Amino acid sequence: MILLPALAASHYFIEKVVRPGDVVVDATVGNGHDTCFLAQLVGPRGRVFGFDIQPLALERAAARLREKGLVDRVQLFLAGHERLQEHVPVEWHGAVRAVMFNLGYLPGSDKTVKTKAETTIMALEASLNVLAPGGIVSVVVYTGHPEGKAEQEALYQWASQLDQRRVQVAAYQFLNQVGHPPSLMVLEKLP
Repeated sequence: MILLPALAASHYFIEKVVRPGDVVVDATVGNGHDTCFLAQLVGPRGRVFGFDIQPLALERAAARLREKGLVDRVQLFLAGHERLQEHVPVEWHGAVRAVMFNLGYLPGSDKTVKTKAETTIMALEASLNVLAPGGIVSVVVYTGHPEGKAEQEALYQWASQLDQRRVQVAAYQFLNQVGHPPSLMVLEKLP
């Protein structure tokens, strides 16, 4: 199959821009899968800053990072992704190569705790502020619940208003699949 599911496509784009030694952000740590993916890409000299509002998510991610020997490359914050600009050290503002978002709720936990369009948009704006020219932001959006669909609509509306001389935005989704497959939005900061 040539066409990739949204999460795999997200990883594909991230792999195109992140190199060993880079600084990256996992804006929604969750169970730590993307955090580990990023930590492997940046290598021992790189850095991953990860954010989540749920202690359970950070515990699960930390365990996964320990298991894979990646803890020393990652700094986790119990904070909303909208606060990422406050926590990413100022010396890295304008130098972050990639920011990943995997929206929705933490699998295997309280499904009432979900990402919200308002704070996600604040986080996307913060992401663009810390992003290096040529860096990307990937946003996987799950629309299988009403809040997810509303979040996607708000994000697409926000992104469609961005200055095309500053940021390119693309949306990727399957149109003929049964159910509600996730979609992917990718933002590339232009030089």
